[in-house]
Amino acid sequence: MRRHRTTRLRNRSIPVLAALVFLVATPSLVAQEAAGWMPPLAADGKPDISGVWDFRTLTPLQRPEDQEATIDEARAAEIETAAVERARAADAPSDPEKRKLKAGDPVGGYNNFWFDRGARVVEDLRTSLIIDPPNGRLPDTLPDVKRQTRGDDKPIDRPVRLRVGGVGLDSYEDRGLSERCILGFNAGPPITPGGYNQNIQIFQSANHVAILNEMVHDSRIIPLDGRAHLPDSVRQWMGDSRGRWEGDTLIVETKNFSDLVSSFSGSVAGAVGDAYEMHVTERFRRVDEDTLMYEYTVNDPATFTRPFTARLLMKKGEALFEYACHEGNYGLFNILSGARAKEAEAAAATGGE
Repeated sequence: MRRHRTTRLRNRSIPVLAALVFLVATPSLVAQEAAGWMPPLAADGKPDISGVWDFRTLTPLQRPEDQEATIDEARAAEIETAAVERARAADAPSDPEKRKLKAGDPVGGYNNFWFDRGARVVEDLRTSLIIDPPNGRLPDTLPDVKRQTRGDDKPIDRPVRLRVGGVGLDSYEDRGLSERCILGFNAGPPITPGGYNQNIQIFQSANHVAILNEMVHDSRIIPLDGRAHLPDSVRQWMGDSRGRWEGDTLIVETKNFSDLVSSFSGSVAGAVGDAYEMHVTERFRRVDEDTLMYEYTVNDPATFTRPFTARLLMKKGEALFEYACHEGNYGLFNILSGARAKEAEAAAATGGE
């Protein structure tokens, strides 16, 4: 599927020297805060959290069941080195003869050249982004919650929209939201690392904060003036966000999600429930010159047995680039027209029955 998307030359290959730089241990977040660092202030006297923030990380959302809550620096270095080696090995030659592809073999969406999964684990060496529940894993879902995976070939009676890929071939409405350029699969809320274009840009004033996502160029304009949420009848793809400052932390509450959006899913290749009752609380706090602590709590009583919280340390980033998801994108047309061609072939083989 063809997509106009961006990458940075610095991420197209990772030389050994760059990999070694990534492996240099940095001072712990706690140590930096204990040193008395104070954030710069915006014009209204609030902490300045504006700028571009990069949220790539090798740390998974959920803790592998055989791991402890944290790892040591030596293990972190092993993980980061292995990630560089995997990225190099996955860059298969473009020559079909060398790739040993046969007609009809799946080729995937992109080659590894375009992915940017990150090169570091989180600085405090946790083994999961989830910090609550204490086991670092998503809570159980309720027994009657509907779910789908990318391999499903037909929608269920009430679709739970996948972020990536689709669940059927009858209509464009059966396809995933990012495939239709409606929502980026890592844009949130909550913001979740994955894939590529893992940057946000924050703009702030005394009355509003704006969060611009590099992925699918989605933006959230968040009022800070204490106004009420939109009426419950008004539902939006990214929900309705309202913000407030508590000390040096920006708190953003989001609800009123459309029921055409799935609830929080641990993988972009799966969808669970819908987001109609989901409430997301985000916390943004600048902890040093180059680090923005981002935490979110998801509370969806119609999907999960309990709320859960994750923490991510975003790093100071570079400029954002246009994603331009729709421009020249013929992938969706090809997906559906290919399905119609297969149906015509099947009908011809059976005499049109």
